Amino acid sequence: MADGRFVAYLRVSTDRQGKSGLGLEAQRQAVADFLNGGRWRLLAEVVEVESGKRDDRPELARALALCKAKKATLVVAKLDRLARDAHFLLGLQKAGVEFVATDMPSANRLTVGIMAMVAEEERRMIGARTKAALAAAKARGVKLGGDRGYVGRPEDLAKAREVRQQNADERARSLAPILSRIDPDGSLSLRAVASALEAEGVPTVTGAEGWTAAGVARLRKRLAAG
Repeated sequence: MADGRFVAYLRVSTDRQGKSGLGLEAQRQAVADFLNGGRWRLLAEVVEVESGKRDDRPELARALALCKAKKATLVVAKLDRLARDAHFLLGLQKAGVEFVATDMPSANRLTVGIMAMVAEEERRMIGARTKAALAAAKARGVKLGGDRGYVGRPEDLAKAREVRQQNADERARSLAPILSRIDPDGSLSLRAVASALEAEGVPTVTGAEGWTAAGVARLRKRLAAG
């Protein structure tokens, strides 16, 4: 493996993790095996907890922002598992970030663009078939709807919270050297530190847009607690 800097993007599902053999540890191992050899640095590991109810990918956006800020390559453990995720593929294609997939090392932006178009068309067709089926069922007098109050099993929610906490702690630790360089003796105001982080294009701990004095205070508090 050639010299380089990498950000790993791993994705797990709260209801399928551990059943498919593609959980966090398996993905970490795939990345480690792929990067074995040469001189490289894994700058960060970003984990997306997929709820199944949201189409956005906030952690992917944060991983891509990290790659841009640090001139790093995004490494994905299993591109074939994401081949039907149009949001992921389109985001990857449009980001302008170099990437590599451990299971499809020859994939490039053109490959991903084609996969994204296929995934989008497949989703459109599935949506059309579902809409037609629901209309037919309604015409037959079938009562539609179900339990919309379900929020997930307690163990799933606990796992999701744990992963989010781990992500936030890891992000805070990755920012500690930057914070020390910007404000080595802690004399700058929170607003001044926020402005410096913003000027350098450093992604926030939460992945939200823009640093604030409150965000810097939360970062310092998290680092002190860790």
